[in-house]
Amino acid sequence: RVTEEGLEAVWKRHRDCQAKMVAGLEEMGFEMFVDEAYRLPELATVLLPEGVEDAPNRKKLLEDYNIEISAGLGQYAGKMWRIGLMGETARLENVDRLLTSLKEILPA
Repeated sequence: RVTEEGLEAVWKRHRDCQAKMVAGLEEMGFEMFVDEAYRLPELATVLLPEGVEDAPNRKKLLEDYNIEISAGLGQYAGKMWRIGLMGETARLENVDRLLTSLKEILPA
């Protein structure tokens, strides 16, 4: 697939997806863990906003929307999510699906 799409286009797609996801998450009160200059387009690490529970929301995303998000580790367990945008999953429609799902399940 990369050979068909072209490497530059794949990189751009990942950057575009990350930009849209970051904007949407920040609008919902999530805080990016890594400074923009050091972020990887394929992985977003976000601190959970006040009042957002980690495990119950990740479970709901998985069971109801088939969206899997990884938890924080160590001192960030229960406080952070790790969201991958890798390979073929790095599509704007997948970002839209995640953001829409979060808006449906998270408190306003």
